[in-house]
Amino acid sequence: QVHLVESGGGWVQAGDSLRLSCTKGALSSYTVGWFRQASGKEREFVAAIGQYGAHANYGDSVKDRFTISRDNGKDTVHLQMNNLKPEDTAVYYCAANHVGPTQHASLYDIWGQGTQVSVSS
Repeated sequence: QVHLVESGGGWVQAGDSLRLSCTKGALSSYTVGWFRQASGKEREFVAAIGQYGAHANYGDSVKDRFTISRDNGKDTVHLQMNNLKPEDTAVYYCAANHVGPTQHASLYDIWGQGTQVSVSS
């Protein structure tokens, strides 16, 4: 099974920005979501974007700081993360489905391996 590939994670200080990317061949035909899981915690919905980019949803903890976007010509989805906080530290996963930009992880069929984001105070 072909997985999604995430990139762009790293170690930053509070207030900094990072941009994560998610790629896969033919990703333009999928809805894409981002989830994160901090050590010892449950997986949390971050953001999702519809196939054509017209609809996007965000988790309450990242609204007004994170922006999801997509470039269908490059089969890539980005997650721009601004004003990062220590509580944003987690492994970030992208996922894809043909359902729509839902917050429910169980409705996503394809997942990436994850990229670590660490934010120091």
